[in-house]
Amino acid sequence: MGSYDEADSGSMGFINDYEDSQPATPPMDQPRVVTAAAAQAPIISSFNDKIRPLLDVIDRLRLLMVMKEGIQLPTIVVVGDQSSGKSSVLESLAGVNLPRSQGICTRVPLIIRLQNHASPRPELYLEYNGKMVPVEEPQIATAINIATDEIAGPGKSISDTPLTLVVRKDGVPDLTMVDLPGITRVPVHGQPNNIYEQIRDIIMQYITPKESIILNVLSATVDFSTCESIRMSQQVDKNGERTLAVVTKVDRAPEGLVDKVTADDVNIGLGYVCVRNRIGDESYEEARKEEARLFETNAHLSCIDKSIVGVHVLAQKLVQIQANEIAKCSPEIVKNISAKLDANVSELEKMPKVLTSIADATKAMMCIIQAAKESLKKLLWRGEFDEYPEDNTKHGTARFVEMLNRFSDELHNCEESNLSKDFLTEEIKGLEDAKRIELPNFLPSEAFLRIFRRKVERISYLPIKFTEKYWDYIDDVVTSVLTRHSEMYYQLKVSAKGAAHNLVQKLREQSINRVKEIVEMEKLTGYTCNPDYMREWNELMNQQDYFINQITGTDMMLPPYPEDLQGFGEIQGLREVQGFGKIQVEHLRQHSNVLILQQAFDLKMRTVAYWKIFKVRLVDSMALHLQYCVHNLVNNDIDEIVKELMGPDGHGMEKMLVESPAIVAKRENLKSSIKVLKESKDSVAKVMDRIVVYDAYLV
Repeated sequence: MGSYDEADSGSMGFINDYEDSQPATPPMDQPRVVTAAAAQAPIISSFNDKIRPLLDVIDRLRLLMVMKEGIQLPTIVVVGDQSSGKSSVLESLAGVNLPRSQGICTRVPLIIRLQNHASPRPELYLEYNGKMVPVEEPQIATAINIATDEIAGPGKSISDTPLTLVVRKDGVPDLTMVDLPGITRVPVHGQPNNIYEQIRDIIMQYITPKESIILNVLSATVDFSTCESIRMSQQVDKNGERTLAVVTKVDRAPEGLVDKVTADDVNIGLGYVCVRNRIGDESYEEARKEEARLFETNAHLSCIDKSIVGVHVLAQKLVQIQANEIAKCSPEIVKNISAKLDANVSELEKMPKVLTSIADATKAMMCIIQAAKESLKKLLWRGEFDEYPEDNTKHGTARFVEMLNRFSDELHNCEESNLSKDFLTEEIKGLEDAKRIELPNFLPSEAFLRIFRRKVERISYLPIKFTEKYWDYIDDVVTSVLTRHSEMYYQLKVSAKGAAHNLVQKLREQSINRVKEIVEMEKLTGYTCNPDYMREWNELMNQQDYFINQITGTDMMLPPYPEDLQGFGEIQGLREVQGFGKIQVEHLRQHSNVLILQQAFDLKMRTVAYWKIFKVRLVDSMALHLQYCVHNLVNNDIDEIVKELMGPDGHGMEKMLVESPAIVAKRENLKSSIKVLKESKDSVAKVMDRIVVYDAYLV
């Protein structure tokens, strides 16, 4: 059986040392067997010709950093525990020396782009931090270390900023892989205490997308189920459908290896490949010869199926898996790029144009004020909430009704609305104070007004408190709406917010003064044309004689009191009066003057009847006043904001010409993103026909 090394003198092409008699199988199931002499067979050349353009496009998209736009690309991600032999596997595939050291060799994601190139002189270069650095092959490890120090800093810290190594060399497989830092749990000197968490986060970032192919490097010397890299890959690929395992260091633990890779206790869906890596100063040619000899002569390793041994088998498997994944994902990539491009173009178009003149700024401001005015009309006047369907705090008409109802409840439940407290005490004192030379049986109006004014004065804080609270709410709504409409204009947003607040505060002060006037008008005199006043007073006065009789103990021989009204049965010094409930009357027995008691009862009933009228009238007045204020605000007063923004000298608009740093950054980011996405779309479009041809080739 001819070996790969003898035929190709160390080149890493897709060469299998199977016998020609092996049956042909589909590319994803089992590598097709070719002899060393068939290294340049037409089928291999045809295969390379078809996958290279696809891989070039994906590499181009990766170079454009399209993944930052949320576009996931098919990627072979190489993971493994520390000292699993991960870097050695990549060395064998690339045919170049990578950095080696104790501990973590790879401190940044290393994107390795291998390109089969017929030129006798290899071309190698590094790409990082926006620059391309050519490298000679003997100095590649040193160059990578220098670049890594520049990216991650000197020492042993890690970074998620990638470094790209491009290897254009005769015989290497057409592959692009991402080598990630080896997993370690115990930080060494110079490493942060959370080194494991940092490495884990980088690995999960790369292996989580469903487009990623996980190349899990396992040492034959350990139990696979204990490997941290297996645990991580199983978190995102439970069934192993996109995981391929590479078993290294097979020469150190050959016993039982065949059982480990055939039993597959850890769900490796894409199978295993066993390899022997280069040892010491071996050349790659010598290493491949030793690998072939090991798997042929070792009593334990020779039992392993030849379809899963050797670096050349690994290379062919990776090429086939990668090509299939690219072909499968390309339509979705094109779709996602187009969708993201359309979304970004639409968002950029919605952004405000850069204002270059006072006229542009004035026009933009007027549009914003008109839009805000219409929004405020909907929220505060018409009760239309389509702009804020989920934000109930902005539903102004509904919130006004709630606040008005709470004010009404407070007014009706306040201390002054307690009718039974100190029953007739205040009325008797008022009558005593109002004594003057006059005809008997006349109820002095001064006594009524004094009592009523005191009651109004005691509740005067309630309408003022309600008014202040409502205008605070209006301030929040107006400011929020103006801020939303002026979000794209930083200076206007700041100025409009201040102008809106000033306007609302002015209207708030005017409104409070008007409410104070309403309260003062109520205190000025008692008046109503509401017939409910007389009806209520008459109903209450029907109880007067019975009440006085119970207090004085006299028998007035009156007809029985109607059954549907409250009785007067004595209960521990309490009496019941319709509309008052049980009241304390012991303090009234000291008054022997029946006339005073009768007048006090009459005065009380007048006050009670009028107080009910007053409370309803005050709530109605507040509702109408505040509605009137809001109507003026959304239709007329809001225009005052324009005057304040323009300023007394008309130069206020100049501020609008200055954009906020956030808007500038957003616009530039969108432009940059659109440029990347357009280039990406064009790049993919050029090879879509080749993708169709490759799909047909697989069939």
